[in-house]
Amino acid sequence: MQELERGITLPPVIIKTIRIRKRYLVALAILAFLSFYLTRAQIDRAERQTVEVMSRALAGRVIVVDPGHGGDEPGVVGESGVEEKEITLMVGKLLAENLARAGAMVLMTRETDSDLSDPATAGLTAKKREDLARRVAVANDNMADLYISVHVNSFPGANRSGARVYYQPGAIEGGKAGRHIQSALSQVLKNTSHQPAEVDYYITRNTAMAAVVVEAGYISNETEEKLMLDPVYQSKLAWAIYAGAVKYFAVENPPTQKQPGNEGVIQTFKEHEGEILQEP
Repeated sequence: MQELERGITLPPVIIKTIRIRKRYLVALAILAFLSFYLTRAQIDRAERQTVEVMSRALAGRVIVVDPGHGGDEPGVVGESGVEEKEITLMVGKLLAENLARAGAMVLMTRETDSDLSDPATAGLTAKKREDLARRVAVANDNMADLYISVHVNSFPGANRSGARVYYQPGAIEGGKAGRHIQSALSQVLKNTSHQPAEVDYYITRNTAMAAVVVEAGYISNETEEKLMLDPVYQSKLAWAIYAGAVKYFAVENPPTQKQPGNEGVIQTFKEHEGEILQEP
């Protein structure tokens, strides 16, 4: 009692034990952290392998990839000055490559900074209307199985983020495709918890097949704007959309004998095997 009152410190052996315990707890925390990320990496690898096995469902499918905007129509603009049309084209090209490698017959509405309106058409409103009508015609005239339009979102506040998929209200197949693509975006990107939503857009309303609009993220969010300019992140975005398309066909619309009437489309792709075609 007197020794404690004099302020005598604890024996060194006790201090050593406490220090060892602290190191042990830190080591456990590090191991838990590594275990979490290793487990997630294993799950991601397994998911990629699953998608690649299922990708045979894309063979012979006609898929339109539509990078939004282009030409005189830039879309939304980020704080850095980057325009929506630039991001959508980069992601669209990567998506088309993934789909083509899996055996899909891919049509891109544009591969350059251009739109589909006639140069002689006067007025932005008229040009926009003509541009949209021709994008829809690319899909309908070629009897596409799926239409994927890539866009970028924006909001007055800077707090919104996350990729989101939209489809036409009441569109059964569009809803199925939208749910699979949204799920893949959430799983691959791990930064969005959005659910697919119904929105009445011209292209989803007038296409005769499953059609979705994929908003890759919010350009009004500085962090997400930077991500969408990162080539690695663009690849992840494209792969996620591709994975969702694979699952849509494999689960909801498994391979069957192609319906008659699209022989001309198939022949065109056979003549240009290995290419991603662009509509004039």
